[in-house]
Amino acid sequence: MNEKTLGSLKVGETGSVCALSARGGMRRRFRDLGIINGATIKCTGQSTHRDIASYLIKGAVIALRKEDAETVFII
Repeated sequence: MNEKTLGSLKVGETGSVCALSARGGMRRRFRDLGIINGATIKCTGQSTHRDIASYLIKGAVIALRKEDAETVFII
């Protein structure tokens, strides 16, 4: 399987969530935002330093720090 993390998506690319390694409050936040297994996520933008990116998830655009996005595995 060709797994990569949400943080590796470039602007315009899409992935499907297959696993989360986040724990505790961050895992709960991801689930509340719709970041669950099977969800389709599209990268819609990145900051100039590439430490923050925006993602389209179920009709809402959210921003995540790269370190948090690295805990979401996609295919």
